Amino acid sequence: MKLSLFDSSHTQEVIELCTQVFSISDGEAEGQLVGGLVADLIAMTPPQNLIGCVAISNERIVGNIFFSHFIVPNSQLAFILAPVAVATNVQRTGIGQQLINYGLNYLKSLNVDLVFTYGDPAYYPKMGFRHITENVVKAPYELSLPHGWLAQSLDGNPIKPMQGVTQCVKALSNPKYW
Repeated sequence: MKLSLFDSSHTQEVIELCTQVFSISDGEAEGQLVGGLVADLIAMTPPQNLIGCVAISNERIVGNIFFSHFIVPNSQLAFILAPVAVATNVQRTGIGQQLINYGLNYLKSLNVDLVFTYGDPAYYPKMGFRHITENVVKAPYELSLPHGWLAQSLDGNPIKPMQGVTQCVKALSNPKYW
């Protein structure tokens, strides 16, 4: 298996993978929602504000993740991880963790300070994410599952409480994702 950065030649395959994975796990409507999100992230986000990573096996993409720029009140350089998709037939083999760690290491090389995600609080701590409350950093929209608001510091400094609003890229700027 090969890990690499996303490039535009991967667009259709990544959209199809996300749609399929989320349709199988969470239903057709969720698959369409996440596939649409990925299409919008790619189409609407300036390249410097979107970092994708893919896992390729036998010349097929079997996993992908995206990090998009996330504005926090204290002006630290931050990104948010969403979505993460691994082909159903290779889930639970470590591909998701490898992709996330690959992406986090890439972000560290860019001197990114903080990474956030909104997801499974049982999964993401394996890659260094910790639950935070909105008293520490407010999410851009009301969270339907507040225990899924997670973050980690990439610069080694603790995450200090921040007062003020946060802002995600346009494609994620919709309450339906939160």
